[in-house]
Amino acid sequence: MDIDSLIDEVIAREGGYSNHPADRGGPTRFGITQAVARAQGYAGDMRAFSRAQAVAIYRKLYWTAPGLDRIAHHAPRLAAELFDTGVNMGPGVATNFLHRALNALNRGGSDYADIPVAPTVTPDTEKALAALMARRGRQGEIILLRAVEALQGERYLRLAEQRPANEAFLYGWLSGRIANTR
Repeated sequence: MDIDSLIDEVIAREGGYSNHPADRGGPTRFGITQAVARAQGYAGDMRAFSRAQAVAIYRKLYWTAPGLDRIAHHAPRLAAELFDTGVNMGPGVATNFLHRALNALNRGGSDYADIPVAPTVTPDTEKALAALMARRGRQGEIILLRAVEALQGERYLRLAEQRPANEAFLYGWLSGRIANTR
């Protein structure tokens, strides 16, 4: 799966313009919040925000900047999940999940050293992932993917517990992002 396909999937799922009263993101188009669009230089009404602008933001902020393009070389399904998680929760959250899961799967450091939990992919991330894949093969990617999804699911539940208005989104988050198998 390439980044263009991933972006197309996200835009199809997120839809056009939205301004749901329970969504703290405020006005959103193609899944890009007004705050993110403004930070990238867009000053217009979100109803007029173009698909091309959304694609450029997804590619830059949610794929390249956190380093998911480098993860895709080793583990494409994992990179796709991290991209989707980053779109929904922020790219730093997604890479934090990756680092935490890699650390938990290193068998107390006997397979590879713990790595710092960071908001982007680092050379240490790539080394740890390569070591996991060398030891566990493609099954390692699947297990790592499931660990990231578990962290994501726990965060969704916590968000709904802490802010009851988020319960309006919980079912969709879980069905569209956790139970969604690529």
